[in-house]
Amino acid sequence: MSSDTLSQMAAPAPPVAAAVPRIVPRRRVGQWIAAGVLLVLLGLVVNSVLRNDAFQWDVVAEYFTTTSVLRGLGLTLWLTALVMALGFALGTLLAVMRLSANPVLRAVSWGYVWLFRSMPILVQLLFWFNIGALYPQLFGVKTVDLFGPVTVAIIGLTLHEAAYAAEVVRGGILSVDRGQIEAAQALGLSRSRRWRRIVLPQAMRSIVPPAGNMLIGTLKGTSIVSVIAVQDLLYSVQLVYHRTYQVIPLLLVATLWYVVVTSLLSVAQHHIERHYARGTQR
Repeated sequence: MSSDTLSQMAAPAPPVAAAVPRIVPRRRVGQWIAAGVLLVLLGLVVNSVLRNDAFQWDVVAEYFTTTSVLRGLGLTLWLTALVMALGFALGTLLAVMRLSANPVLRAVSWGYVWLFRSMPILVQLLFWFNIGALYPQLFGVKTVDLFGPVTVAIIGLTLHEAAYAAEVVRGGILSVDRGQIEAAQALGLSRSRRWRRIVLPQAMRSIVPPAGNMLIGTLKGTSIVSVIAVQDLLYSVQLVYHRTYQVIPLLLVATLWYVVVTSLLSVAQHHIERHYARGTQR
Protein backbone atom coordinates (compact mmCIF):
# COMPACT_ATOMS: atom_id res chain seq x y z
CA MET A 1 0.00 0.00 0.00
CA SER A 2 1.34 3.43 -0.81
CA SER A 3 2.10 6.03 1.81
CA ASP A 4 -0.77 8.21 0.54
CA THR A 5 -3.24 5.38 1.07
CA LEU A 6 -1.94 4.73 4.57
CA SER A 7 -2.18 8.41 5.51
CA GLN A 8 -5.76 8.55 4.27
CA MET A 9 -6.68 5.48 6.35
CA ALA A 10 -5.03 6.95 9.45
CA ALA A 11 -6.69 10.35 9.14
CA PRO A 12 -9.80 10.76 11.32
CA ALA A 13 -13.14 10.93 9.58
CA PRO A 14 -14.65 14.43 9.33
CA PRO A 15 -17.33 15.11 11.97
CA VAL A 16 -20.90 14.69 10.84
CA ALA A 17 -22.85 17.97 11.13
CA ALA A 18 -25.68 17.73 13.60
CA ALA A 19 -29.10 18.08 12.12
CA VAL A 20 -30.57 21.56 12.76
CA PRO A 21 -33.96 21.21 14.46
CA ARG A 22 -36.85 22.71 12.53
CA ILE A 23 -38.70 25.43 14.41
CA VAL A 24 -42.43 24.91 14.20
CA PRO A 25 -44.59 27.91 15.18
CA ARG A 26 -47.04 27.31 17.96
CA ARG A 27 -50.55 26.72 16.74
CA ARG A 28 -52.79 29.27 18.44
CA VAL A 29 -56.10 27.63 17.70
CA GLY A 30 -58.01 29.53 20.38
CA GLN A 31 -56.94 32.93 19.04
CA TRP A 32 -58.01 32.06 15.50
CA ILE A 33 -61.37 30.80 16.72
CA ALA A 34 -61.90 34.00 18.74
CA ALA A 35 -60.89 36.12 15.72
CA GLY A 36 -63.33 34.23 13.51
CA VAL A 37 -66.18 34.69 15.99
CA LEU A 38 -65.44 38.41 16.25
CA LEU A 39 -65.42 38.79 12.47
CA VAL A 40 -68.78 37.02 12.21
CA LEU A 41 -70.28 39.24 14.93
CA LEU A 42 -68.84 42.37 13.29
CA GLY A 43 -70.30 41.32 9.96
CA LEU A 44 -73.72 40.81 11.55
CA VAL A 45 -73.59 44.26 13.18
CA VAL A 46 -72.54 46.00 9.96
CA ASN A 47 -75.21 44.14 7.98
CA SER A 48 -77.84 45.10 10.54
CA VAL A 49 -76.84 48.77 10.46
CA LEU A 50 -76.74 49.01 6.68
CA ARG A 51 -79.94 47.08 6.00
CA ASN A 52 -82.07 48.48 8.82
CA ASP A 53 -84.46 50.97 7.23
CA ALA A 54 -84.97 52.70 10.58
CA PHE A 55 -81.55 54.34 10.22
CA GLN A 56 -82.86 56.21 7.14
CA TRP A 57 -79.52 56.55 5.40
CA ASP A 58 -81.12 58.53 2.59
CA VAL A 59 -82.09 61.21 5.13
CA VAL A 60 -78.54 61.14 6.53
CA ALA A 61 -77.15 61.77 3.04
CA GLU A 62 -79.69 64.55 2.48
CA TYR A 63 -78.75 66.54 5.60
CA PHE A 64 -75.05 65.67 5.83
CA THR A 65 -73.87 68.76 3.92
CA THR A 66 -76.74 71.16 4.45
CA THR A 67 -75.93 74.78 5.26
CA SER A 68 -77.19 74.65 8.85
CA VAL A 69 -75.17 71.53 9.66
CA LEU A 70 -71.99 72.91 8.08
CA ARG A 71 -72.47 76.19 9.93
CA GLY A 72 -72.78 74.30 13.20
CA LEU A 73 -69.70 72.24 12.33
CA GLY A 74 -67.75 75.43 11.64
CA LEU A 75 -68.72 76.88 15.03
CA THR A 76 -67.71 73.62 16.73
CA LEU A 77 -64.27 73.66 15.07
CA TRP A 78 -63.76 77.35 15.83
CA LEU A 79 -64.80 76.89 19.44
CA THR A 80 -62.50 73.87 19.83
CA ALA A 81 -59.48 75.68 18.40
CA LEU A 82 -60.05 78.83 20.47
CA VAL A 83 -60.64 76.94 23.72
CA MET A 84 -57.54 74.79 23.23
CA ALA A 85 -55.36 77.81 22.46
CA LEU A 86 -56.62 79.82 25.44
CA GLY A 87 -56.68 76.77 27.70
CA PHE A 88 -53.08 75.82 27.01
CA ALA A 89 -51.92 79.42 27.31
CA LEU A 90 -53.49 79.69 30.76
CA GLY A 91 -52.47 76.12 31.61
CA THR A 92 -48.82 76.81 30.77
CA LEU A 93 -48.88 79.85 33.06
CA LEU A 94 -50.38 77.73 35.83
CA ALA A 95 -47.76 75.01 35.29
CA VAL A 96 -44.94 77.53 35.58
CA MET A 97 -46.52 78.89 38.75
CA ARG A 98 -46.80 75.37 40.16
CA LEU A 99 -43.08 74.77 39.51
CA SER A 100 -42.11 78.13 40.99
CA ALA A 101 -40.15 78.41 44.22
CA ASN A 102 -42.71 80.95 45.48
CA PRO A 103 -45.14 79.16 47.84
CA VAL A 104 -47.95 81.64 47.10
CA LEU A 105 -47.79 80.99 43.35
CA ARG A 106 -47.66 77.24 43.95
CA ALA A 107 -50.67 77.40 46.26
CA VAL A 108 -52.74 79.51 43.84
CA SER A 109 -51.94 77.18 40.94
CA TRP A 110 -52.73 74.07 42.97
CA GLY A 111 -56.00 75.59 44.19
CA TYR A 112 -57.10 76.50 40.67
CA VAL A 113 -56.40 73.02 39.33
CA TRP A 114 -58.12 71.41 42.32
CA LEU A 115 -61.23 73.59 42.02
CA PHE A 116 -61.85 73.38 38.28
CA ARG A 117 -61.04 69.68 38.04
CA SER A 118 -63.55 69.07 40.82
CA MET A 119 -66.46 70.88 39.11
CA PRO A 120 -68.37 69.18 36.27
CA ILE A 121 -68.17 71.16 33.06
CA LEU A 122 -71.96 71.35 32.79
CA VAL A 123 -72.16 72.94 36.25
CA GLN A 124 -69.54 75.50 35.23
CA LEU A 125 -71.41 76.43 32.07
CA LEU A 126 -74.70 76.83 33.91
CA PHE A 127 -72.97 78.89 36.61
CA TRP A 128 -71.50 81.33 34.10
CA PHE A 129 -74.76 81.39 32.17
CA ASN A 130 -76.53 82.60 35.34
CA ILE A 131 -73.77 84.90 36.56
CA GLY A 132 -76.18 87.81 36.18
CA ALA A 133 -77.99 86.62 39.31
CA LEU A 134 -74.83 87.43 41.31
CA TYR A 135 -73.59 90.48 39.43
CA PRO A 136 -76.38 92.25 37.51
CA GLN A 137 -73.87 94.81 36.22
CA LEU A 138 -70.14 94.75 35.49
CA PHE A 139 -68.22 97.90 34.51
CA GLY A 140 -71.51 99.73 34.17
CA VAL A 141 -72.87 97.25 31.61
CA LYS A 142 -75.62 94.70 32.17
CA THR A 143 -74.16 91.25 32.63
CA VAL A 144 -76.62 89.68 30.23
CA ASP A 145 -75.19 91.91 27.50
CA LEU A 146 -71.59 90.93 28.33
CA PHE A 147 -72.09 87.19 28.72
CA GLY A 148 -73.90 85.82 25.72
CA PRO A 149 -74.15 82.06 25.10
CA VAL A 150 -70.98 81.90 22.98
CA THR A 151 -68.99 83.99 25.48
CA VAL A 152 -70.19 81.78 28.32
CA ALA A 153 -69.14 78.69 26.36
CA ILE A 154 -65.65 80.11 25.73
CA ILE A 155 -65.13 81.11 29.37
CA GLY A 156 -66.46 77.89 30.85
CA LEU A 157 -64.62 75.54 28.50
CA THR A 158 -61.36 77.53 28.70
CA LEU A 159 -61.26 77.55 32.49
CA HIS A 160 -62.04 73.83 32.50
CA GLU A 161 -59.38 72.93 29.91
CA ALA A 162 -56.73 75.11 31.57
CA ALA A 163 -56.85 72.99 34.73
CA TYR A 164 -56.05 69.83 32.76
CA ALA A 165 -53.58 71.55 30.44
CA ALA A 166 -51.62 72.78 33.48
CA GLU A 167 -51.06 69.20 34.64
CA VAL A 168 -50.14 68.05 31.12
CA VAL A 169 -47.54 70.81 30.72
CA ARG A 170 -46.19 70.32 34.24
CA GLY A 171 -45.80 66.59 33.66
CA GLY A 172 -43.99 67.22 30.38
CA ILE A 173 -41.55 69.66 31.98
CA LEU A 174 -40.85 67.29 34.86
CA SER A 175 -40.13 64.48 32.38
CA VAL A 176 -36.99 66.30 31.14
CA ASP A 177 -33.88 64.96 32.80
CA ARG A 178 -32.45 67.41 35.31
CA GLY A 179 -28.96 66.75 33.97
CA GLN A 180 -29.94 68.30 30.64
CA ILE A 181 -30.81 71.58 32.34
CA GLU A 182 -27.64 71.53 34.43
CA ALA A 183 -25.55 70.89 31.31
CA ALA A 184 -27.21 73.87 29.60
CA GLN A 185 -26.46 76.02 32.63
CA ALA A 186 -22.83 74.89 32.53
CA LEU A 187 -22.63 75.99 28.89
CA GLY A 188 -23.80 79.46 29.90
CA LEU A 189 -27.16 79.39 28.09
CA SER A 190 -29.66 81.98 29.25
CA ARG A 191 -32.87 80.88 31.01
CA SER A 192 -35.09 81.65 28.02
CA ARG A 193 -32.77 79.84 25.65
CA ARG A 194 -32.61 76.82 27.95
CA TRP A 195 -36.39 76.61 27.90
CA ARG A 196 -36.63 77.16 24.14
CA ARG A 197 -33.80 74.87 23.04
CA ILE A 198 -33.50 72.24 25.77
CA VAL A 199 -36.61 71.90 27.93
CA LEU A 200 -39.55 72.41 25.57
CA PRO A 201 -38.35 70.21 22.65
CA GLN A 202 -37.87 67.29 25.05
CA ALA A 203 -41.00 68.03 27.07
CA MET A 204 -43.11 67.99 23.91
CA ARG A 205 -42.59 64.23 23.63
CA SER A 206 -44.57 63.86 26.84
CA ILE A 207 -46.97 66.74 26.19
CA VAL A 208 -48.19 65.91 22.67
CA PRO A 209 -49.99 62.55 23.36
CA PRO A 210 -52.17 63.80 26.24
CA ALA A 211 -52.63 67.16 24.50
CA GLY A 212 -53.91 65.34 21.42
CA ASN A 213 -56.34 63.40 23.57
CA MET A 214 -57.45 66.65 25.17
CA LEU A 215 -58.04 68.20 21.74
CA ILE A 216 -60.24 65.30 20.66
CA GLY A 217 -62.03 65.34 24.00
CA THR A 218 -62.63 69.08 23.68
CA LEU A 219 -64.02 68.64 20.17
CA LYS A 220 -66.58 66.16 21.46
CA GLY A 221 -67.07 68.04 24.72
CA THR A 222 -68.19 71.19 22.91
CA SER A 223 -71.47 69.39 22.25
CA ILE A 224 -72.42 70.19 25.83
CA VAL A 225 -72.78 73.89 24.96
CA SER A 226 -76.02 72.98 23.21
CA VAL A 227 -77.70 73.16 26.63
CA ILE A 228 -77.13 76.94 26.65
CA ALA A 229 -78.39 77.35 23.06
CA VAL A 230 -75.02 77.73 21.33
CA GLN A 231 -75.63 76.64 17.75
CA ASP A 232 -72.83 74.11 17.45
CA LEU A 233 -73.04 70.91 15.42
CA LEU A 234 -75.27 69.06 17.87
CA TYR A 235 -77.61 72.01 18.43
CA SER A 236 -77.92 72.49 14.66
CA VAL A 237 -79.13 68.92 14.08
CA GLN A 238 -81.40 69.22 17.11
CA LEU A 239 -83.12 72.21 15.51
CA VAL A 240 -83.74 70.11 12.42
CA TYR A 241 -85.12 67.01 14.11
CA HIS A 242 -87.31 69.09 16.41
CA ARG A 243 -88.97 70.25 13.19
CA THR A 244 -88.94 67.00 11.20
CA TYR A 245 -89.00 64.42 14.04
CA GLN A 246 -86.25 62.45 12.27
CA VAL A 247 -84.19 62.02 15.41
CA ILE A 248 -82.05 58.99 14.56
CA PRO A 249 -80.81 60.06 11.10
CA LEU A 250 -80.00 63.59 12.30
CA LEU A 251 -78.05 62.24 15.27
CA LEU A 252 -76.18 60.03 12.81
CA VAL A 253 -75.28 63.13 10.81
CA ALA A 254 -73.67 64.69 13.88
CA THR A 255 -72.00 61.40 14.81
CA LEU A 256 -70.47 60.92 11.37
CA TRP A 257 -69.07 64.46 11.36
CA TYR A 258 -67.52 63.91 14.78
CA VAL A 259 -66.00 60.64 13.54
CA VAL A 260 -64.55 62.32 10.43
CA VAL A 261 -62.99 65.23 12.29
CA THR A 262 -61.70 63.02 15.12
CA SER A 263 -60.07 60.68 12.61
CA LEU A 264 -58.30 63.57 10.90
CA LEU A 265 -57.08 64.89 14.25
CA SER A 266 -55.81 61.43 15.19
CA VAL A 267 -53.77 61.25 11.98
CA ALA A 268 -52.30 64.70 12.63
CA GLN A 269 -51.49 63.73 16.23
CA HIS A 270 -49.66 60.61 14.99
CA HIS A 271 -47.42 62.65 12.68
CA ILE A 272 -46.70 65.27 15.36
CA GLU A 273 -45.74 62.54 17.82
CA ARG A 274 -43.37 61.03 15.26
CA HIS A 275 -41.80 64.44 14.69
CA TYR A 276 -41.00 64.99 18.37
CA ALA A 277 -39.95 61.36 18.86
CA ARG A 278 -37.09 61.66 16.36
CA GLY A 279 -33.83 60.43 17.80
CA THR A 280 -35.53 58.30 20.46
CA GLN A 281 -36.90 55.51 18.29
CA ARG A 282 -34.78 52.65 16.98
